[in-house]
Amino acid sequence: MAAQTGAVLLLVGLLALATMASSNTEGDILYSQRQVWKDPNNVLTSWDPTLVNPCTWFHVTCNLDNSVTRVDLGNAGISGTLIPQLGQLKNLQYLELYGNNMSGPIPTTLGNLTRLVSLDLYDNHLTGVIPSSLGAVGTLRFLRLHGNKLAGSIPASLGRLTKLVELELQENMLSGTVPLEILSLVLVGDLTELNVAKNNLAGTVISSKPRVATVIHDTLKTTS
Repeated sequence: MAAQTGAVLLLVGLLALATMASSNTEGDILYSQRQVWKDPNNVLTSWDPTLVNPCTWFHVTCNLDNSVTRVDLGNAGISGTLIPQLGQLKNLQYLELYGNNMSGPIPTTLGNLTRLVSLDLYDNHLTGVIPSSLGAVGTLRFLRLHGNKLAGSIPASLGRLTKLVELELQENMLSGTVPLEILSLVLVGDLTELNVAKNNLAGTVISSKPRVATVIHDTLKTTS
């Protein structure tokens, strides 16, 4: 009996250590992100790397295992780039960085966030392409990237996001056409808003599906 009790205590101890190690790693990632950001409003002063985990930091939410599930920094006045290590926050569900002065590309590693529900990077100064890797985030319901300087084509891989409710890509510099794979989400997925207006797209298609709330686009282009 004593041996069994000892084994149980050892297992509990190892699990606790694993949880602490995970939360410390996530704290290291977020602190590294803080280091590359400019924070004129001092909203990140609580992001102290000497604490046991980041769960006591302002604008960070964790689950019962002290793993980061939310980062809420909308309209915080922050500027700088996004680091690839953000893709290692394995339990992250909400990444809310809208209304800042973020620049540079969207890291392709965000496609590793397999529990992500909402990715809000709108109204920043992001450049480059929309990573096709985001099509691997099957839990994603809200993808709002509007009001940036994103270029290139809209990845067809986003058509795999059958749980997507809102896809807002307006006011960028996207080119090509809206992939049929994405338009099909109006019929087979949960998509209720698709906004691709104010880009450089070659054409758009409107669905008459009754449950679609809004499909917003530029003036329909026709061939002569």
